[in-house]
Amino acid sequence: MAQATVCVMDASGELGLGLVLGLIQRGYTVHAVLQNHGNHVNKLKFDEIMNEGNNNKNIINKVKIFQSDPFDYQSIIDALRGCSALFYSFEPPQDQPDYDEFMADVEVRAAHNVLEACGQTDTIEKVIFSSSITAVVWRNDRTSMLSDFDERHWSDVNLCRNFKLWHGLSKTLAEKTAWALAMDRGVNMVSINAGLLMGPQLTINNPYLKGAAEMYEDGVFVTVDLDYLVDAHIAVLEDVSSYGRYLCFNHIINQTEDALQLARKLAPSTPSPPQSHEQDKRIIQEKISNKKLNKMMVDFEK
Repeated sequence: MAQATVCVMDASGELGLGLVLGLIQRGYTVHAVLQNHGNHVNKLKFDEIMNEGNNNKNIINKVKIFQSDPFDYQSIIDALRGCSALFYSFEPPQDQPDYDEFMADVEVRAAHNVLEACGQTDTIEKVIFSSSITAVVWRNDRTSMLSDFDERHWSDVNLCRNFKLWHGLSKTLAEKTAWALAMDRGVNMVSINAGLLMGPQLTINNPYLKGAAEMYEDGVFVTVDLDYLVDAHIAVLEDVSSYGRYLCFNHIINQTEDALQLARKLAPSTPSPPQSHEQDKRIIQEKISNKKLNKMMVDFEK
């Protein structure tokens, strides 16, 4: 499998760039798709690494760069040609960086086009669709559930609309659209629902953070490191028995000190709130499970 050619879209995103480098290290040839509407800073970072690759024949020989647009069907088809798998993650258009009530339509249309193109590409054997924990945890019954959140749960789109949880709404509708089309077109798809990505580009304006206080109190405020998220994507590709959805995180924020550390990272001037000693030591019960992914990762060899 490591001699295969795979496609990464959008390769200029933080996850996409990490996947390109991780896949090359494992011997894959990569079609790196830079979406025309993507983040300019990310593209500069991608170009910087590729320029460094001029001194590394392994990178240059293993990467083919494509310019694409998720709303241009033919450009997606061109990028997928000759690939056995696709890693797909959505990057918001540069002229619409903030999630709002209209982003769901944009993300759904992009997911539809990409899955339709995969269904028309004979060489595609698997699609790894990057989704989010926010497509799982926003439910009306979330505080009364007897079982932990896992791959079987979906966010309630009406609740997301009512409370303006636009990230959760977009991720839920886009992932459901992708699953419906994958089943209809016979595409072998697996989704990875990731926690908050703890990378250098994380800011207080990240749309995942809308409702962070509620996620914290519910015991479902989870995060993931980039290296672990990349490994999880590659593990899902290489495990022939992988199926369905996988919740991906390697840390949970369920203590006051964890929450304060994140707050200071996002806003260094954040003051320490006055709290009683008892409150400070409180540990909120974890109510979300990633056992399915953990079981698969045991056998993954980096």
